[in-house]
Amino acid sequence: MRKITKTAAPPASFTDWVRRKPADQNEKQWFEALYQQQQWDIISDLSHSNAREQYYLCAYCCDRITGNSADTVNEHVEARKINQRRSLDHLNIVASCKTKKQCDAAHGSQPLLLTPLMPECETELRFKLSGRVEGLSDRAREAIRVLNLGDTEHNNKALIEKRKQLVDGLIWANYGDDPDQLQLEEDEELIRMLIDDLAQPQNGRLEPFAPVLSNILRGRLAA
Repeated sequence: MRKITKTAAPPASFTDWVRRKPADQNEKQWFEALYQQQQWDIISDLSHSNAREQYYLCAYCCDRITGNSADTVNEHVEARKINQRRSLDHLNIVASCKTKKQCDAAHGSQPLLLTPLMPECETELRFKLSGRVEGLSDRAREAIRVLNLGDTEHNNKALIEKRKQLVDGLIWANYGDDPDQLQLEEDEELIRMLIDDLAQPQNGRLEPFAPVLSNILRGRLAA
């Protein structure tokens, strides 16, 4: 995960929809009415706004999203069934990928105690060059389980392999050498420069899994 700072105002179309909520419907019902009434323009405005704010990375796994309905869904961090009053709260809605059996699709209505809206999401998860992720706290381990973020190949082999492949590519592109050599790198200034470079969006976008490599590099500095 990468810490998401919700600073942008919600799309005007979504704000207008919230204002028009009938008195006889609760927030959960009115959010679901967006889909029941096929308000695709509003739904698209919301997903594109969130994707843009997240530099076009999934809120949970940090893979590439576009904001389009083909690969992006409006996801409630605190599930609607748990707190229906936050169903229309823009601060509770992020853009998630639509990958089967992970992220939004795995979350469902389960409680999520470590979220991408919390700074600790960058320190309580430890990513590895193998592609796996490890939780450093009980809530981090539970978040990995709930979102199926790939702690073992048995749980999510596809994500682990994709994460390793793209992280290896980022290492070659930004470091110019193979991952094994990076593990031996002792130049802390160089590692900090790599972390800074990975955090800089290009044309409003971060590279897929760039926050994962940043996490790996921060771990290298702390070792």
